[in-house]
Amino acid sequence: MKKGVALLILATILWGGNYICGRFLAPALPATLLNTIRWGISTILLWGILAFNKKDFPIRKKWKEFLILGFFGVFAFSTLNYLGLRSLSASQAGMISAGIPIAILLFTPFVLKDKIHAKSWIGAVISVIGVMILIQGKQSGASHSSLIGEIEILLSCLAWGMYTVLLKRYGKSMDPLTMTAGASFYGTLWSALSCIGTVDTGMIHMTGSAWLAVVYVSTLASVVAFFSWSAGVEMVGPALAAPFINLLPIWTVVFGVLLLGESVSLATLLGGIITIIGAVLATYQTPNKSKKRGMTRTA
Repeated sequence: MKKGVALLILATILWGGNYICGRFLAPALPATLLNTIRWGISTILLWGILAFNKKDFPIRKKWKEFLILGFFGVFAFSTLNYLGLRSLSASQAGMISAGIPIAILLFTPFVLKDKIHAKSWIGAVISVIGVMILIQGKQSGASHSSLIGEIEILLSCLAWGMYTVLLKRYGKSMDPLTMTAGASFYGTLWSALSCIGTVDTGMIHMTGSAWLAVVYVSTLASVVAFFSWSAGVEMVGPALAAPFINLLPIWTVVFGVLLLGESVSLATLLGGIITIIGAVLATYQTPNKSKKRGMTRTA
C-alpha cells in the first residue's frame, strides 16, 4: 500500500513539473513545436516499450480511435496548456487545472452513459465556484493576454475530460499502454500539422537549460509518470487512487514559488482550494462502488 501511494504521489510531482517546464519554455519554443517535439520523443519511447514487451501496436487497425484520442489528449490538451502558460504563471494554470475532474464528470453521462450521483454534481458546482473565484480574483492590472491564457487552460481541461472518458470507452478492447502510444503517435501528427505556416526559425530560442526541460517533459512527465500512476492504481485500487490527482495543482504552486519565484494571491489560493475540495467530493468513490473505475492521466 505504501509503495503504491508513493508511486501515485511521484506521478503527480512529475506532472506538476510539466507546468513549470511549460512556463520556462514559453519564450524558447512555440507551443505547437514544443508539443510536437515532446510527443515525438515520447512516441519513440512508448513504441520501444511495446516492442520490448512483445505487444502489438494496431496503429492502422485502430487508427480512428487513436486519431480521436491523439487530438483531444495529446494535441489539444497539451498545446492549449503550453499556449496558456505563455501569459499565466504555472501556479495559476495549475490551480485552474484542478477543474479537470469536473470536465471528466460532465462528459461521462454523454459518452459512457453512466449515471452521476447527486454528491458528484454538488462537488462539480463547488469546483466551478472555485474556478470562478480564481479567475475573477486576478489583479486588476491583468492584461487581455492573461484572460486568453485562462480560457486556453479551461479549454485544455475540457479536452482532457473528453480524452479520459474516451479512454474508458476504448479501454474495453485495448490496454492503457497501447492507447497512450497510439494517442501519442497521432497526437504528434496533429501537432506537426499545426506547425505548418505558424512556426519559423526566428521563434526558436533554445539554450542548454531549455533542452533539458524538453527532455524532462518528453520522458519523466510523459512516460515515467504514466508508469508510476498505472502501477500505483494497480496497487491501491482506482477508488483510493483517483483523489490523488488533486495533488497536481498543489505541486504546481509549490514548484512555481520555489523554482520560478512566482507569487500566489489570496484569491488564487482560495479559489484553488475550493476547486480541489469540489473535485475530491465529485470524484471520490468508496472502493466497493468503483472497483473497476480509475483515472488515467498523461499531462
